[in-house]
Amino acid sequence: MPVGITLAAETELSAANTGFMLICSALVLIMTPGLAFFYGGMVRVKSSMNMLLMSFISIAIVTILWVLYGFSLAFGTDSGGIIGWSADYAGLSGIGLAQLWDGYTVPVYVFAVFQLMFAIITPALISGALADRVKFTSWALFVALWVTVVYFPVAHWVWGTGGWAFELGVIDFAGGTAVHINAGAAALGVILVIGKRVGFMKYPMRPHSLPLVMIGAGLLWFGWFGFNAGSWLGNDDGVGALMFLNTQIATAAAMLAWLGYERLRHGSFTTLGAASGAVAGLVAITPSGGAVSPLGAIAVGVVAGVLCAMAVSLKYRFRYDDSLDVVGVHLVGGVVGSLLIGLFATGGGQSDVAGLLYGGGVDQLGKQAAGVLAVLAYSLIASAVLAFLVDKTLGMRVSEDAEIAGIDQAEHAETAYDFSSAGGSGADDSAAGQRVRETGETERVRA
Repeated sequence: MPVGITLAAETELSAANTGFMLICSALVLIMTPGLAFFYGGMVRVKSSMNMLLMSFISIAIVTILWVLYGFSLAFGTDSGGIIGWSADYAGLSGIGLAQLWDGYTVPVYVFAVFQLMFAIITPALISGALADRVKFTSWALFVALWVTVVYFPVAHWVWGTGGWAFELGVIDFAGGTAVHINAGAAALGVILVIGKRVGFMKYPMRPHSLPLVMIGAGLLWFGWFGFNAGSWLGNDDGVGALMFLNTQIATAAAMLAWLGYERLRHGSFTTLGAASGAVAGLVAITPSGGAVSPLGAIAVGVVAGVLCAMAVSLKYRFRYDDSLDVVGVHLVGGVVGSLLIGLFATGGGQSDVAGLLYGGGVDQLGKQAAGVLAVLAYSLIASAVLAFLVDKTLGMRVSEDAEIAGIDQAEHAETAYDFSSAGGSGADDSAAGQRVRETGETERVRA
């Protein structure tokens, strides 16, 4: 939901806008299975089912918490600019069937379900940084605690009427701060607590299924149109269409930029680079696409593609184990997209706010920086504290033996592929398993 914008007062429900928003809500939901496939293909085969389920469990947990109290905390009546609460929103029990979201032509129920899909995917994004080594029960508890302590308040700051960032004028069209910086900073906080995987920086830990990665990236790209264009909550003035167009443009530009950097740095174009570049562009245009022109969207995509490609190698320099580059893509991409609003906002999109390059001075850039730094710091610290508490109670990590043998079997008693029906012998399988245990075979090296 864009900041600082209110549509013309309307008293009647719009069937067109309502139908559009329901479709957008379904598109955002499909992003979480898309993310599961994207992450699931990136990990080693022995961790792929765990990676899929870490995303899917977020759908179940966050849905229930959103109904019970999450929507009320995020979008209820403001208290001090920090948190919201409305008794009618608790349990979604006091909302009229055709009651409209204030200032818009869609029902409160539609707005609530649309925002629910954002709440679902945000903790799922964090899971990519923790691949191969986290207990499933501990992850489920962490998701419940994290959305309560971190996501719901931050969503109120950024999008809730009365939230301090909303009132300051921080522009975040669809989640650069509330979703991507929030998840990326949380990922960094958690991995600093739980430590590295067995064999990190000793053995290559390559994706087991690049086709699965590309399928996941395609679903993310498809669903992201609902994520971004739907955040205007209607189609009355063309801003949603601008956002839709800019989403496509920035994603294409970022993919090309990432591939170009990859070729210059490593000498080859890779499918993993193409998928990662596309996601980097999607992340960066999420906060900025309603404020910049199509040419500005190209600039946002190019900058994000190059900087995110560079950022994924930082984990090797600073020796933090971000398994699937959540920090490098989502945190860095979210920061880039949010700050570039202060440079490239035209004043002719979602609002009349202009960036530095369009004669608006540095005022908006300063507001964007304030939002970025506040969300980053709060999420990093709060997430690290929550991970520490879970680690000291349930324990966050599986045993070293379980990690080496495979978290899928240890945590879920399942494997992604049954090779026995393809003619493989039990002896061969045992021998392969023994080699895994002896070598501690580990992560892909992407940078």
